[in-house]
Amino acid sequence: MFIETEGTPNPATLKFLPGQAVVGDAGTIDFIDADAVAGRSVLADALFALPGVARVFLGNDFVSVTKADSADWEELRPLVLSALMDHFVAGLPVVAEGVAVHEDEIAPEDAEIVVQIKELLDTRVRPAVAGDGGDIVFRGYRNGIVRLTMQGACSGCPSSRATLKHGVENMLKHYVPEVVSVEQVD
Repeated sequence: MFIETEGTPNPATLKFLPGQAVVGDAGTIDFIDADAVAGRSVLADALFALPGVARVFLGNDFVSVTKADSADWEELRPLVLSALMDHFVAGLPVVAEGVAVHEDEIAPEDAEIVVQIKELLDTRVRPAVAGDGGDIVFRGYRNGIVRLTMQGACSGCPSSRATLKHGVENMLKHYVPEVVSVEQVD
């Protein structure tokens, strides 16, 4: 098994590509720290057991790992590669059943707008963000405000706020006139 490694716009985060599905079409999962795992992912548990791992993001076909400020990629990268290799070679499940991101309840009158927003995010935004080792996840819509969560490498990237406000917000306002603003939620 060969696992590729790519840099991301966030210097504290590396993207690891095992050449196979990680969470597949199930979406993405962002573990902001070891406490967030709580038995939800054997793989995330193994990565957080490594000294210097601060955050783990599981994507469709990649894993993004964010290091602690005190850690050095020269020492941590081989440990992460080894943990990933061991996990995938053993054929263990990546996440437990039923692990997912929950959305706010959508008002029936907003259902059509939400469909448009999700379509734009899925076709125009998420592929580009995934290329940088992260994801942008729809969390809700109410009174013209779109609530999104930046995950993975994007969550700590210095340019993520600008991307969200200037890029994503402007695009959504252009295509969906009902959108007034976009806000990031954790």
